[in-house]
Formats: sequence, C-alpha cells, structure tokens
Amino acid sequence: MMIDWSRERILILAPHPDDETLGCGGLMRKAKEAGAEVYIQFMTVGDTADNSARGLSTADERYGEVKAVADFFDWDGWDFAFPGDRYHLKLDAVPRFELTNAIERHSPLSIETLRPTTVIAPHRTSYNQDHQVTAEAVHTALRPSNTRLRHHPRLVLAYEEAADQWRYDAAPSPNFFVELTEEQVEAKIEAMHLYGSQTHDHPHTRSDLTLRSLAVLRGMHSSVPYAEAYHMMRWLA
Repeated sequence: MMIDWSRERILILAPHPDDETLGCGGLMRKAKEAGAEVYIQFMTVGDTADNSARGLSTADERYGEVKAVADFFDWDGWDFAFPGDRYHLKLDAVPRFELTNAIERHSPLSIETLRPTTVIAPHRTSYNQDHQVTAEAVHTALRPSNTRLRHHPRLVLAYEEAADQWRYDAAPSPNFFVELTEEQVEAKIEAMHLYGSQTHDHPHTRSDLTLRSLAVLRGMHSSVPYAEAYHMMRWLA
C-alpha cells in the first residue's frame, strides 16, 4: 500500500509536547518533504517535576521548545486544548465528553474544522494516564457514523513510543510501517534535542540510541533500513 503524502492533511494528537516527535518524528519529516500539511493538537502542558538538576521544567519553557520544534518541522498549525497545571498529568479527571468534544469539534484544530485525511493518536496501552484518555477520546471522536453529517478521515493510526512497552498488556505487534531514510531518522533525533527539558542520556526511553535503535528494529521488521511503526485502526482505500 503506497500513500502519496503530498495529498495528505495530517492531524497528530499529542498528550504532551514531545509525544508527536517521539511517535511520528520521521513521518512528519517525510510527509512535509512530500508537501503534506501537518497539524499538531497538543492536549495539555504544565510545570513538571523531572530528574534534571533543577528538578523542574516550566510550562513557559515547554512552550518555547514547541515553537522551536514547530519551526524545525514547518508545521502548518498547532494548539493546546487543555493547558495549565489544572489539567497537566490529570487528563484522566476530565470527563470523556469534554475531551472528545475538544477533539471532534471545539478546538481550532478539531476534526470538524480541519477535516484531516489522516489522524494519528497515541496508543491506548501506554502506561501514562494522559496518553490513555487521549487515545480513548480520539477513538470516540472518530466513531463510525453518517459520512454526510460528520467528517471521517481515510487513515487512522496509533503511534508507538519505546516507553509504551512497560506494561504486561503492551500493544500487539504493529501492522503499519512507514519507511524512513537515515536523514529522516536523524531529523527526528535532532527535533528531540530541541525538547531540551525532555531529552536524556542512554539508557532512557527518550535517548538518541533508543530512538535510532527502534527505527532500525522496525526497519528490520519491514525489510528496510529504517522505519516507524504504527497500529492501523482505519484505512479507506
């Protein structure tokens, strides 16, 4: 199955800044090189305790990182649906109705407004609660219905992150692979460096070696040098 990425309008749902790059960094570079439109709907951001020397990354710092990554990938638009400490790492306390409505129709980058051809979201089996509820809300927002009344993207994918495997019921083997060049893999890693508050040395799930190794592994699984892997939820040919 070949996709002409130049014809795609891609909407990526990211629970937090960096998830879109960890899961789709190679695809974003490949698609933009082909001429696609790429939009990022972030769900939330806030001050975050971390393992850095300072012990904290601030929301303002994260916004600055997003702007740098947006310029790097040349995104066509990005937005935060639920910004602030009230929501950050607490999306599981927000009613599914509110999350789904933001994704479906109330956000500036909603499915109703943007009418994307491709939607990519986190996988439900992530250990992170914000990832889980984002995945479930996207699943609800993209429910089957009358196509004359609601927009239905042709392609719906769930992206993976190395950390998602930290579950006894981790996601099954992926069934959709996007071939990447070495330059596209390196672009993904370079973009993660722009998320300076979130990058770590190896061994860590967000280290350079982890990202490069996962691209090599998924490439081997699909008989190419490098790839990103996804779980396909819908494909309308």
